[in-house]
Amino acid sequence: MDEIVKIVNDIKSGNIRPIYFLMGEEPYYIDKLSDYIEDHVLSEDEKGFNQTVLYGRDVSIDDIVSTAKRYPMMAERQVVIVKEAQDLSRNIDKLESYAENPMPTTVLVMCYKYKTLDKRKKVTKQLEKNGLVYESKKLYENQVGQWITRVLQGKGFTIEPKANAMLVDFLGTDLSKINNELEKLQIILPKGSQITAKQIEENIGFSKDYNVFELRKAIGEGNQFKSYQIAQYFADNPKDHPMVMTTGMIFSFFVNLLQYHGLKDKSPKNVASVLKVNPYFLKDYDVALKNYPMKKVSAIVAALRDVDLKSKGVGANNMEHGDLLKEMLVKVFN
Repeated sequence: MDEIVKIVNDIKSGNIRPIYFLMGEEPYYIDKLSDYIEDHVLSEDEKGFNQTVLYGRDVSIDDIVSTAKRYPMMAERQVVIVKEAQDLSRNIDKLESYAENPMPTTVLVMCYKYKTLDKRKKVTKQLEKNGLVYESKKLYENQVGQWITRVLQGKGFTIEPKANAMLVDFLGTDLSKINNELEKLQIILPKGSQITAKQIEENIGFSKDYNVFELRKAIGEGNQFKSYQIAQYFADNPKDHPMVMTTGMIFSFFVNLLQYHGLKDKSPKNVASVLKVNPYFLKDYDVALKNYPMKKVSAIVAALRDVDLKSKGVGANNMEHGDLLKEMLVKVFN
């Protein structure tokens, strides 16, 4: 995120590179940078003749180079943005000759999503030398909560820990999807508000009482009644709570718990780092650590492998959603 801020600040100050090669597994920042360049490098009057948006599936590298080599009309520079440039991955090396000597009056933006260039290749070295190469990496799940907090702080909002954890738990590491949901909340809430679990439940559609991490918490506490209650809710609402996701989350919980048992350094910072979990959930792991000895956790992990396979249709013999959930809980509690 700091690197993004620096790139944007450089553009604002007029330090604009002739090539921006934006690549990596996380599309969110690639889109943000591309959109910023599209919106701010040229004035509205200049955009008509000097801003071109191309799509990788529709053009060749030769087409891109030909467009980039044009001179701007009645403007200091032109902007050429190539979206979905990963569709050109087989021939991306052909960009090397242009990267060696890019047009100083062109800003070429390559949006190369979900892939990266080989840093050993000459094309990459030329792009780094004469332009800017930015790799947008996927965040680990335990980093997403901090990202949410920072994004909201930048827009004048705060978020309570449980609400933050709910977003991560349900939306995972998809920053674009999370940002879309946050923007919905920012529209309906006054600036300066703290986003709560209740607001997320009411406006995004997550239940704060009947969700996967509440099930995980109940299991960790050994609370059989609540666990079966949540499982029944899941069985009654299978579209909102896919079996594969539920069994996968509970399986991962016990795999992490097994790893937690084996850690010598059980400080919160180390545990969150090693297990790659949101620090908000550490108290759930601490409770479960006391309720499930290492030998029991090993047995549960082995048993849940079978349930996980059944949730994916292997040897399940068309078992009902509710029956499979009950089987999972039986294997955990017995």
